[in-house]
Parts: sequence; structure tokens; C-alpha cells
Amino acid sequence: MPRYLIERDLAGAGQLSDDELRGISTKSCQVLHDLGPDIQWVQSYVTDDKIYCVYIAANERLIREHAKRGGFPCNRVSEVRAGIDPTTAELKM
Repeated sequence: MPRYLIERDLAGAGQLSDDELRGISTKSCQVLHDLGPDIQWVQSYVTDDKIYCVYIAANERLIREHAKRGGFPCNRVSEVRAGIDPTTAELKM
């Protein structure tokens, strides 16, 4: 299934408490359960005013439906086309 990067604008995201982050996570997991096996949350990164999330999903529509049902912002959804890391630079023989 395709992998997606979701950009969520959320002013003050970096100031959210552990309890607030736990609440967001709990709500997200509840919605994911309701949506079924064609969508999976991989990880999220919280910055000062945004949350960046990585999801695996059958399509972008499921990503947007998750955000709608959860009450989460969903400002940009981008399908990941490739991944690189330090090992990409290694010479393969």
C-alpha cells in the first residue's frame, strides 16, 4: 500500500502536554479501528506549529476521512515516492 506524509497545521503543537498528545493519539487509534485495515498510522513528529504524520493507506481518501472523523487538521497529503537514508549512499557491489 502507498505511504503518505500528512502535514497538519496546529498552532502551539509543540506546547501540547503529554495528556493532550495521549488524547490525540487515542482518538486517532479509535478512528483507525473504525476505518478498518486499509489505513495504518506509522509515526508522527510534533514541531512548534505543525504535526507531520506518516501513514500507510490504500488511498488519499482514507487519509482525509480519518482527519475528518477525528477532527484533525489535514492541510497537505503527499504520497511518498521513495525513501533515502545514509545507507543509500553506500556503494553496492
